Amino acid sequence: MKDELKARAAIEVLRRTGLDVLEAALVARAAIEAGRGRAKRAYACIAAGAKELQRREKTVTFERAVTVALEDRTERRKRTLSDLRYVAQRFMRKCPGLAKRRVRTIHTEECIAWINEAFDTPSQRKKARAALSGIFGTAMRHGWCSENPVRNVPTPLVREQRIRILTREEEERLLETSRTYKGGICLPAVATMLYAGVRPHEVARLTWEQIHVRERVICIHPQHSKTGGARHVTIQPRLARVLRRVGRKEKTQKLCPPNWVKHWTRLHHAAGWGERQGEPWQQDVLRHTFATRFLKVHRNYHLLQVEMGHRSSDLLRTRYVAM
Repeated sequence: MKDELKARAAIEVLRRTGLDVLEAALVARAAIEAGRGRAKRAYACIAAGAKELQRREKTVTFERAVTVALEDRTERRKRTLSDLRYVAQRFMRKCPGLAKRRVRTIHTEECIAWINEAFDTPSQRKKARAALSGIFGTAMRHGWCSENPVRNVPTPLVREQRIRILTREEEERLLETSRTYKGGICLPAVATMLYAGVRPHEVARLTWEQIHVRERVICIHPQHSKTGGARHVTIQPRLARVLRRVGRKEKTQKLCPPNWVKHWTRLHHAAGWGERQGEPWQQDVLRHTFATRFLKVHRNYHLLQVEMGHRSSDLLRTRYVAM
């Protein structure tokens, strides 16, 4: 009689769970088996499982993960943050529903599809893959997903094309245009890119205080360098002649004029490059021209590596010089 009352009470307890009685009994049995037949251990298993389930369900939307990824990188360069923001916004614009997706529910196959949908060329997709991986890496550190789904996304194969450099005629045409454009306000910057291989965004940050013509050196500060390290760039004879003709300026004055990007675009259009002229301007053509000419004269990859600010000479051998 006592056992019968207990059985009825047990059935009533199971019924109150809202589950089918048999299903509730199976769940209870699974808990007891996990506890190796001991009620106290079964309760501990349930508590541990609930805690783990709560951890797994802790997540945020992709949009929120992007915001935090940017916040966690506030010490990075403005250009790096701008690139990450652009890639993330393009993903959310081109892939409907991605912004509100929970990062824990996103899988590798979806990442592959989104990369192919949002970006067109192999180089763009390679860059997008790296940015997306960084966003999920941030999500993992915050406990919003258990793994990085981009880790298993194949890296797009970028086939290198023939390296383009300026011919001597094109070089002179660009310099002559720089001398005549608005009184030569862009000439020092153009000559520094062409004859010293300084990156365009590094030139934009240079002040005359960093230009030492007598010592024949340009000091690139670590906060201005793409790779994060300070370096000294040698002022070659041709660059020295241009800088001497320009004359010394105020130390705090920038090498580039205000609205530099607009002036630079107008200048190389005036020199014959652009969509209307039929030959688009290649962003790193001046840096490639410097590297190629330097190597032909000095025949020293390691010296060129120091001048260019690369961590190794591998990139120079494969993507920078046109021999």
